[in-house]
Amino acid sequence: MSSDFKDRKKKTGIGFRFAWNGIKEVYESERNFRIHLSVALLVIIAAFVFGLSKWEWITILLTVGMVLSLEMVNTAMERLLDFYHPEHHPIIGSIKDITAGAVLIASIGAVIIGIIIFLPKLLMI
Repeated sequence: MSSDFKDRKKKTGIGFRFAWNGIKEVYESERNFRIHLSVALLVIIAAFVFGLSKWEWITILLTVGMVLSLEMVNTAMERLLDFYHPEHHPIIGSIKDITAGAVLIASIGAVIIGIIIFLPKLLMI
């Protein structure tokens, strides 16, 4: 193996470790992330139970990824803003509200997608 390849492999491993640490940090500290993750796991279990099509699976997994990712970005933004300006400031509050709103919009979209995919299957029971 070339030295360049080993260096890239090592950097990739370190990057994954940092990313995993970030996921773990948000999981341990953010109640909303744990709620979203719990709902996501229930949806994935339901997807197995109902035998979703390939496209339904793709839609569910992309939606779950979007909501969880936005929750993490929201958390990062809140922490960055709190670090930058610990005292209350209307502009900082507005930025936090906007990022929280992005999570809410994604979550509402996820619920609608869930209804579109799962409701017909539930009505057939």
